[in-house]
Amino acid sequence: MPTFYLVRHGHNDFVGKRIAGWLPDVHLNAEGREQAARAAARLVGRGITRLYTSPLERARETAESVAQTLGLEPVVRENLGEVRYGEWTGKTFAELQDEPLWKLYNTYRSGTRAPGGESMLDCQHRIVTELECLAEMHPGESVAVVSHGDIIRSALLFWLGMPIDLFHRIEVRVGSVSVARMEARGVVVAGLGWE
Repeated sequence: MPTFYLVRHGHNDFVGKRIAGWLPDVHLNAEGREQAARAAARLVGRGITRLYTSPLERARETAESVAQTLGLEPVVRENLGEVRYGEWTGKTFAELQDEPLWKLYNTYRSGTRAPGGESMLDCQHRIVTELECLAEMHPGESVAVVSHGDIIRSALLFWLGMPIDLFHRIEVRVGSVSVARMEARGVVVAGLGWE
C-alpha cells in the first residue's frame, strides 16, 4: 500500500487575510518559496517516486521546488485543487466576519456551503476519492501530493474518523507535510503538519 506525503503549499499574500480559493495568479511570496524549499528538503530520502499537485499556481510553485529537489516531474490533478468558495472567493476575512452564513460555515461545515461554492463534505469526498485513485495507480510507492490546507485537513479528518465539524482541531500550516500510510487495516496518519 502507498504512503502519501501531503504538502500544503507555501505562504502567499492571501494567507490569513482573504480567501484565495481558485483565483488565478496567487503566487508564493518570498516566505512561501523558503517554506517550499524546506518542505522539499524534508522529503529527501523518503523514497518518493511520484509527485502530484493542485493546478493552482501557489501549489504548482511549491511542487516545482519538490520536483527540483527530488528529480521528479509534477503531474497536475484537478481534484487536488482548493475548496471552491463561490461568492466568498477574494473576500477578506474582515469582510466576512459579520456574515451569519460565514459564522455558521466555521462551526457547522458538514451542513453549510459557501454561496455558489462546494460544501466541505463535497471537498472531502473529492480528495479522498482522488487519493484512493492514486493509491490504486501506485501500490507500494511513496507519493508526494501538493495541495491546500482545507483539502488536506478534510482527508486527514476522514482517515482519523473525525467529523468534518471538528475541522479546526487540526492545524495544517503553510509549507507543512503530513503523512498518511495506506495499510490493509486502513489508513494510518503517521505525521501531522511537519514544519
